[in-house]
Amino acid sequence: MEALRVVGLSKNFGGLEVLKDVSFSVENGKRVAIIGPNGAGKTTLLNLLTGNLSPTAGEVYFFGQEITIMPAHRRVQFGMARSFQITTLFSTLTVLDNILLACHGTKPSRFQMFRSFIAYEDLLAKAKEVLESMNLWEKRNETVQNISHGEQRQMEVALCLASEPKLLLLDEPSAGLTTAEATSLIDIISNLSVEIAVLFIAHDMDVVFSLADEVMVLYYGTIIARGTPQEIQADSRVQEIYLGPSEGATNAEVS
Repeated sequence: MEALRVVGLSKNFGGLEVLKDVSFSVENGKRVAIIGPNGAGKTTLLNLLTGNLSPTAGEVYFFGQEITIMPAHRRVQFGMARSFQITTLFSTLTVLDNILLACHGTKPSRFQMFRSFIAYEDLLAKAKEVLESMNLWEKRNETVQNISHGEQRQMEVALCLASEPKLLLLDEPSAGLTTAEATSLIDIISNLSVEIAVLFIAHDMDVVFSLADEVMVLYYGTIIARGTPQEIQADSRVQEIYLGPSEGATNAEVS
């Protein structure tokens, strides 16, 4: 089953065409990476998928339903979640409070204005489950500003998981992480439920080749290649314009 289908998606900013007739699909449960040089249109594509931007042309379908003009908050309620390249956490709240807010975001309880959200035992149980899966339960009472950058990146993924998504969109999830932190994050994403499709942007080829079932290469707003990590690694055009010399491709890090 297709979790996501994109048909002829284009985006112009004035006279600048950032995306040009982009079409692809993501099967339910698959991990698909989007790579490409800076300015290729990767984040713009995610913004179109999540409703943060409106396309100039094209359609977006989520589990068969067209959502092209659906507001961003409605897409979250339908099962789409997204992390950002720059963290968007509530830095002065605790780790637990951040997750509880995310848990409430797709539940009817978000309309209950006069009851503390810690009174909802089911949501507390969900928050504990999510934080334990991210190895953050022991940090639950810490304010977000006092945990490490790597833990904050894990928190971004945790916030997404709290909404029980069917499709998880990640923008540079390993940005700024140490090798050990990136390895931990790879393990966490690898162990996500097979019922969750993941579409992620990454520059770190170790992350891409460790996580992705498929890789799409975006170049000047157009998908120029798609295939398994091995196929992309061996593609001469990709090597030329993005990965660099073949002997260094597996460990390449794009600036």
